[in-house]
Amino acid sequence: CHLSTFNIQLDFENQFNDVVSRLQSKKMFQSDWDIASFAVFFIFIGMVLLLVILVLIRCCCCCCCDEKVRMLLV
Repeated sequence: CHLSTFNIQLDFENQFNDVVSRLQSKKMFQSDWDIASFAVFFIFIGMVLLLVILVLIRCCCCCCCDEKVRMLLV
């Protein structure tokens, strides 16, 4: 159990050192795959945020409008 914890800590340190070295060299993207994965990640986050905003607009704005329309139709 202690050995696996040590391996996880060592992997985390290696990844952290890799990120720090990329930041220091100002070369975040070392290959086309890095750029593509970064773009896909931000497109995904953007779509999730867009859907959340649309849901909030639907819940906040249209609920009161729907009630007014229902009252007019009755």
